[in-house]
Amino acid sequence: MIKNFKGSFAIFFILILLIGGFLFLYKKSEAQIVTDPAQRAVLQSQLNEIEAEIAQQQAILAQKQTEGSSISRDIAILDAKIKASQLKIKAYDIQINQLGQDITVKTKTIQTLDGQISSGQDSLGQILRQTKALDDVSLPEVLLSGQDISSFFVDLDSFDAVKTSLSDTFNNLRDAKQENQNQKADLSKKQNATIDTKTNVQKEQALIKQNQAEKQRLLSLNKTEQAGYQAVIASKSAQAAKIRAALFSLANTAAIPFGTALEYAQAVQKITSVDPAFLLAIVTQESNLGSNVGACYLTNTTTGAGVNVTSGRVWSNLMKPSRDVAPFLAITSAIGRDPMKTKVSCPIAGAGGYGGAMGPAQFIPSTWVLFEDRIKSGLGVQNTDPWNPEQAFLASALYLSDLGAVNGSYTGEIKAACKYYGSGGSTCTYGKQVMAKVAQIQANINILNN
Repeated sequence: MIKNFKGSFAIFFILILLIGGFLFLYKKSEAQIVTDPAQRAVLQSQLNEIEAEIAQQQAILAQKQTEGSSISRDIAILDAKIKASQLKIKAYDIQINQLGQDITVKTKTIQTLDGQISSGQDSLGQILRQTKALDDVSLPEVLLSGQDISSFFVDLDSFDAVKTSLSDTFNNLRDAKQENQNQKADLSKKQNATIDTKTNVQKEQALIKQNQAEKQRLLSLNKTEQAGYQAVIASKSAQAAKIRAALFSLANTAAIPFGTALEYAQAVQKITSVDPAFLLAIVTQESNLGSNVGACYLTNTTTGAGVNVTSGRVWSNLMKPSRDVAPFLAITSAIGRDPMKTKVSCPIAGAGGYGGAMGPAQFIPSTWVLFEDRIKSGLGVQNTDPWNPEQAFLASALYLSDLGAVNGSYTGEIKAACKYYGSGGSTCTYGKQVMAKVAQIQANINILNN
């Protein structure tokens, strides 16, 4: 074994050079696959032109909406909306193209890093095995081997240098692994952005279809119907009024008109950036769940037991006494409610766990208090009330915003919906149900906007 020392050192140095250079190779390969800057500049220029055209159509739309009601005016408005939606789709297509290129770059970079890290680890394994072999050699073995002692110690000096390089290589591998994790995180963001943009395309396509159908309806009116167009407008106004007046159900509190609920959601959007249709869908879903489990009264502040208001069923686990009873008593006391006559959600039969969820947002007391300061600040109130629809909407939106449901991101919204319910993941049944409600609610909002 001793006679192979010098040959081993040569192998060690070659391995160190190969491993030490793998980060350099990564940077070089990444630079080779970055999208052509000139191509990106062209795409950006196209995007800027489209955004300018969108602004122009928005200006036409704003100007037409100031004119008196007429078929020609309303057709012009629909044309402007259709054109704006078509331009937005073009802009989204460019963004999808750019994201696709970025994803290609990220994927190739990750593949390159994976391969080089694997190669580096294999080489390190060889060096470590050789290092162990040398460290296990005793001085008597060297003396008995017949090798020249002075040349042996020269080799040892060289080996110390190899061990220093070995430490550096470990550090390089660690940095490369961290970079690989960063690249994968960036890739995930790009993939989510692509899904969000494609969802936006679908929304605009739905708007185009809706506006084109309305335009066709107006164009098909005969002269008699055109003369009575004010009656058509009155009919559509009545439809909008009906939507606004429709009661919006809330858990454990009185329903409010949809128009009022929308106003609350739109006001909350300015604070949290949570889309109104998504927030209303969450509140609808929570109210449905609240209705399913029924309403209960707390009957024992020591054990947290309660009773179903309708059926009289006794629940020993209405609230967790060590977690929720004290904050529940504090919340109700601050707003002058009788804690023993204030409705909260009952536990889910057969599911275990506790009930105690309060108001439209269906927050348990210990969760509600986490948002009290932000609710007070956002609405300028001294005490918070979980049964107040406006405050409940803000509480829900603050939580959803914390969970990432901002700026109408589809992927952010469905993930937040799943976490809001407590199931986690990104495609839970609850989340899918919420997103289906978003489309229905947005259709009503579009009618009101028109």
